[in-house]
Amino acid sequence: MRTSTTFCLCPVLVWLCFLQKCYGVSHHVPTSKVPITKNQTKLANGETEVHHRPKRGWIWNQFFVLEEHIGPDAQYVGKLHSNSDKGDGSVRYILSGEGAGSIFIINEVTGDIHATESLDRERKAHYVLHAQAFDRNTEKPLEPKSEFIIKVQDINDNAPKFPDGPFVAAVPEMSQVGTSVYQVTASDADDPTYGNSARVVYSILQGQPYFSIDPKTGVIRTALANMDREAREHYAVVIQAKDMAGSVGGLSGSTTINITLTDVNDNPPKFPQKNYQLYVPESAQVGKPVGKIKANDEDLGVNAAIKYSIINSEGAAMFSIATDRDTREGIISLKKPLNYERKKTYTLHIEGVNTHVEPRFSYLGPFKDTATLKITVGDVDEPPVFSMDYYIMDVYENAHIGTEVGAVTARDPDSKNSPVRYFINLSEHGDKYFNIDMDSGVIKTTQSLDREDMPWHNITVMASECLLMFYPDNPSLLSHVRVTLQVLDVNDNPPEIKTDEEVVVCESSRPGQVIQTIAAVDKDDFANGQRFSFSLLSGIPVNPNFTLKDNEDNTASIIARRRRFSRLVQELYELPIVVWDGGEPALSGTSTLTLQVCPCQWNGRVQTCQDERGLLSSAGLSTGALIAILLCIVILLVIVVLFITLRRSKKEPLIISEEDVRENVVTYDDEGGGEEDTEAFDIIALRNPAAAEELKFRRDVRPEAARQCGGPVRGCHSPLELDQVNVQKFIKQRLVEADMDTGGPPYDSLQTYAYEGQGSPTGSISSLDSPGTHSEQDYNYLDDWGPEFQKLAELYGEDMDACFYPNIVA
Repeated sequence: MRTSTTFCLCPVLVWLCFLQKCYGVSHHVPTSKVPITKNQTKLANGETEVHHRPKRGWIWNQFFVLEEHIGPDAQYVGKLHSNSDKGDGSVRYILSGEGAGSIFIINEVTGDIHATESLDRERKAHYVLHAQAFDRNTEKPLEPKSEFIIKVQDINDNAPKFPDGPFVAAVPEMSQVGTSVYQVTASDADDPTYGNSARVVYSILQGQPYFSIDPKTGVIRTALANMDREAREHYAVVIQAKDMAGSVGGLSGSTTINITLTDVNDNPPKFPQKNYQLYVPESAQVGKPVGKIKANDEDLGVNAAIKYSIINSEGAAMFSIATDRDTREGIISLKKPLNYERKKTYTLHIEGVNTHVEPRFSYLGPFKDTATLKITVGDVDEPPVFSMDYYIMDVYENAHIGTEVGAVTARDPDSKNSPVRYFINLSEHGDKYFNIDMDSGVIKTTQSLDREDMPWHNITVMASECLLMFYPDNPSLLSHVRVTLQVLDVNDNPPEIKTDEEVVVCESSRPGQVIQTIAAVDKDDFANGQRFSFSLLSGIPVNPNFTLKDNEDNTASIIARRRRFSRLVQELYELPIVVWDGGEPALSGTSTLTLQVCPCQWNGRVQTCQDERGLLSSAGLSTGALIAILLCIVILLVIVVLFITLRRSKKEPLIISEEDVRENVVTYDDEGGGEEDTEAFDIIALRNPAAAEELKFRRDVRPEAARQCGGPVRGCHSPLELDQVNVQKFIKQRLVEADMDTGGPPYDSLQTYAYEGQGSPTGSISSLDSPGTHSEQDYNYLDDWGPEFQKLAELYGEDMDACFYPNIVA
């Protein structure tokens, strides 16, 4: 079965066919070297049996079609033919795959394939299709479906492009020939494997003779030596890329590279002229600029940085020069004051040097230059000059008005030597404690000075020439000086007791115990207030409670003179103390300290010492709130009293008729609080009925006799003698008083009195039965037993203190 395939007659294809016929390669391989495949079977004798399959009715090759076909007719691609086709039209050819039926069509009878559209290889390089032959009568396939490829053949239809252009590049000036500047690369969309359609060659259209380009690599290099940035800085180089290896008919594209020459230090600084002149008045301020000078440098940036200096000693001693980084100028400043009368001219030799020098350009000469500046000093009217930069004076406080403190002096530095006048700048010192003599400069006081109020005074004294003192329009002709005046201390303030803390006296204090150490303060300075002495106020009776000890270290100690204090008996004590200072003359001050009695723990800590006002204050209530609360309470009490009064006025009498007699038994059942309860019930009334009429004490108030003699203390006797009185007579007397009492209720009242009797031979063992006995027992040891026995110690301590005071010598 043969295969017939027809191609488009193209010169290239004809040349390929010629090569295949002339240099064809035989595909027949010796049988012994053919490897065993899946269509072969190796026999037992070593031979190979080949299994033949029926040949396909037709075979195919690749088809080629040119891109960008232009014409009214469809482009012929090729022809399919099968040996089964007898030419009678019984075979039908079917085409399927990419573009089948749209881009590619086939003649079902002849098998001719045509392309109906213009193809672009850059969009799609090949198409995969499938072909099959059918029997037109039976519609059965004559051959199995097979695959073939149609390749789009490239033509030179795309010019080279520079996708990232235009470009920017830089190269240092004065670079050597051949210095690489930049590399450009062009892209071509044509097939690089077929022909020269994508072979690009580079060339320069604009930029010669300064730059060159490698035609193959696209590297741009310098082509001219010693290109100077100061002569020309920017270059626009146009590069062309042409395909077909640069031959005639090739397509081309171009781009621009903007090349800038960067600066190097190849130019030394130069002063525009060699000699300069400058006028500077003698009143120029030290440290301030008086002039400027500049050297030119054609370079840029750090390559043009210049450092100026004064190279002669005469100029360097009076002037300095510094470089302004922004303007590259040399700023000349004054180092010392100028004086026209001493020196009228100065000569400065100024040098300007590049700070950044490249050794490879040293052949261009030294990168520095010098110039001469002549400065002329101008004569001006100068203000007076004080003899000192500042003055410090002192004066005692309380000095008489007009006391001389000190003097300032100034002179006119000009050759005229005009008189100088002085005055104080009142705009800064409105208090005016001092004035100054206009001619002599003597400063005197105008008010009495107080060191404790203001220990230092600062004033500004101004001086001017005599003719200009009334014309302050020119402040430059005024001189100022600061004068500091110290007010010296005299002993004019008495010392005082420093009472920052409250003085607290513990109820359990002992004789000789230090209550508190006090110190003194004095408004005078340390010299007059460093020594204090203390004493109690003289001319008054000896204080039986406290004494004072001078510690001779500017402190004093308050010492208790007796044992125990009772807050209930007396809460506050006043102690006047006299303090003397060590000044000349010595002054004294009297301060009265308030000592508050407070209960303390056994270790001396204050347990509680707040009065009612302190409690209210701790609750956070203000005075207004307390008054409002009290008013509300008073109003409520008034309302309650009115309400009770109204109810009593409306109450019916208790006895409606004479026959309504009610009996009422009043029972008193009051248990005492033990031996500690000495105020709940006065037992002496039962012990001594004869004294009942004389001792009608209030049950809620401690009897004075008990306060004076509250226990079995030696040397204390009860004012009542417990005689043996008939108790029966006493009870009858009470009964008569009850019957005669008109203020009692109108019904019977039963009052019961209990009496143990009298005349027991053994007597009573109660402590109440011995008010007049003596005890030699010392109860001081109870203070050391701790807080559990504190109450017992206080009871016996109060009894001892009520009738016995230790003899303490102040």
